[in-house]
Amino acid sequence: MLALRNGLNRALALRTLPPQIRSSFATGPRQSDGTLYEFRTYFLKPSKMNEFLENFKKNVHLRTAHSELVGYWSIEFGGRMNRVFHIWKYDNFAHRTAVHEALAKDKEWEQFLIPNLALIDKQESEITYLVPWCKIGKPPKEVHVLWWNESADSRAAGRHLSHEDPRVVAAVRESVNYLETQQNMLLIPTSFSPLK
Repeated sequence: MLALRNGLNRALALRTLPPQIRSSFATGPRQSDGTLYEFRTYFLKPSKMNEFLENFKKNVHLRTAHSELVGYWSIEFGGRMNRVFHIWKYDNFAHRTAVHEALAKDKEWEQFLIPNLALIDKQESEITYLVPWCKIGKPPKEVHVLWWNESADSRAAGRHLSHEDPRVVAAVRESVNYLETQQNMLLIPTSFSPLK
């Protein structure tokens, strides 16, 4: 299970951009060069969540033939329900463009995609980079942090212990000056997600 946190810019963008699709691009020297990760969220019709996931599970090979899937999760709690969250890896923006052009020409992908579009209410897309010390870019204004936990209960227990650790308390007190907002989501990996 993973918890996801992010900053104020995401919340502001959700309020100011059209509701159908949103795409955020980080700025800075890594924007036009280097590995990037696309965070995609699909908001599904409530009665269609299982149907969408089953359809994608059967056809995930069509999409992964074009670029690397890092992880695919359903969202257990943290905002609106009936969402799936997935991360795709690209070498650079040119690679991402080439992948989307190839998908547009892929007849098998089109046969999967067209009927499944009716199951999606809206989608969001963000481009992110890894911080230098992370194994898996560094955006200037917002940060996403993925934490792996064995279960929701182990996450709760770990958070409780960390709040009793003076080092953690001191770090939070120092960093809270830079925090304008925070959102947490509990992500449950799908059976076909490489990252569990």
